[in-house]
Amino acid sequence: MELTKREKRKLRLDKIRHQSQEAQKEHEQNLEHQTNLQQQQKQGKSKYKYYTIAGVIGVVILAAVAYSAYSINKPGPYDNFAKCLNEKGAVMYGAMDWCKYTHAQKAMFGKSFKYINYHEHQDLNGIKKTPTWVINGAWHENVKSLAELAALTGCKI
Repeated sequence: MELTKREKRKLRLDKIRHQSQEAQKEHEQNLEHQTNLQQQQKQGKSKYKYYTIAGVIGVVILAAVAYSAYSINKPGPYDNFAKCLNEKGAVMYGAMDWCKYTHAQKAMFGKSFKYINYHEHQDLNGIKKTPTWVINGAWHENVKSLAELAALTGCKI
């Protein structure tokens, strides 16, 4: 039995529709596959960014710690001068809790202040002004420049 033209045409259209549907499905699968690949690539890139940022932060922290360790161990600029003042018997009396002048005197020495023989003003009766330096039994009130201290003690700055 032979098919009519109408039936042949219908079969051809069905076949074309079927092929078109398969092509559309295949295209959608390809798009989905490409989307999945792009998402995986983005995830890989975001992991890379995370590790890069974490690495940079780690290097910055390590550099800060190394610099801090270097700064702490670095000698102060007036270490020898402060040690000499101490050896000559110079004593500084002040009020670290509230006196801005005592703080100013301390700031002149910077890290080297740790070598200064320092006492609170209550430790010596009669102190009226802070800071007061006692050098060779003589009292020297108010903030003294490093040059004045050098002249009073014979220490070199």
